[in-house]
Amino acid sequence: MNIVVLIVRVGLGAVFIVAGGAKIGHAAYFAAQIAAFHLLPQPVIGPMALLLPFLEVLLGGYLVIGLYARLAGWIAAIQLLIFAVAIASAVVRGMTISCGCFGPDDQTVTSWPEAGRDVLLALAALVVALRGPGMLALDRRIASST
Repeated sequence: MNIVVLIVRVGLGAVFIVAGGAKIGHAAYFAAQIAAFHLLPQPVIGPMALLLPFLEVLLGGYLVIGLYARLAGWIAAIQLLIFAVAIASAVVRGMTISCGCFGPDDQTVTSWPEAGRDVLLALAALVVALRGPGMLALDRRIASST
């Protein structure tokens, strides 16, 4: 099981690093995509568009190296479920908008498969949260040195 957790942890971490990295430097574009969902108050959108990409890269880094792996898994699962709910709410409201998931070059629009993808990624994050940290995790090295 440790190898499975390692693969899931590193794969999920890579997804977060790529998704966050693609949005860094494109805050105005990302803010417009967040606003298009009509779910958040305007004063929250700007700071969220600036901070969320860095949070995603940081979270991805923690997952890849296995530092605070279980906590990172929980945070990732919650974040991905929030994304899934936002996408599902847009689909239910008949909105076909860019999800903004992977930056300005991502042409993916809100759909049930996109919401499902985020739910599946959230389940993968739960594997890390519940079974982590897996092999080659910094958490294991720290625990064995104490």
